[in-house]
Amino acid sequence: MTGLLKASPKILLLGAIATFLSGCGAGLGDLQQFVQEIRSRPPGRIEPIPEFQPYQNFEYASHDLRDPFKLVDFRRPDENPEEINELASGLRPDIDRVKEPLEDFPLDTLRLKGTIDDKDGIKWGLIFAPDNTVHRVIEGNYMGQNHGRIVSVTDQVIELTEIVPDGLGNYIERSSAVALIE
Repeated sequence: MTGLLKASPKILLLGAIATFLSGCGAGLGDLQQFVQEIRSRPPGRIEPIPEFQPYQNFEYASHDLRDPFKLVDFRRPDENPEEINELASGLRPDIDRVKEPLEDFPLDTLRLKGTIDDKDGIKWGLIFAPDNTVHRVIEGNYMGQNHGRIVSVTDQVIELTEIVPDGLGNYIERSSAVALIE
């Protein structure tokens, strides 16, 4: 009985091979008849290739348009540029002034950490800079990269007046502040 169990997978394999091979008989007559029928049909009509119109290239002529990289002059044609410069506010940053350490950092990177009152009643602000140092400031000191002059120091905020370019060659004053972050 053990010999029959060992031989049964071999018998099953031989039976399966015989079954598969019996399906590969010479019954190709139907296939040959179908192929002959397809070849005897008249060929179908092929549509002619449509005629394409040649592509017209678009030429962008910008020689008579304004250069987008040049500053726009909004003056009226009857205005004299020299008169306009004389009428300008004359506000300019003091470039001869010795820069203070906090002017090396953008204003939004400086943090007010607190204030100290000295014995004379002067309120000092404690500013934390990105270089991990704390600086003492009072009214009149400068901080930020836009020539920001400190105009007041309170317990909650340091107010500044910055001198920034207006884009037309002049300067304007802008108020800014650094608030206490708890």
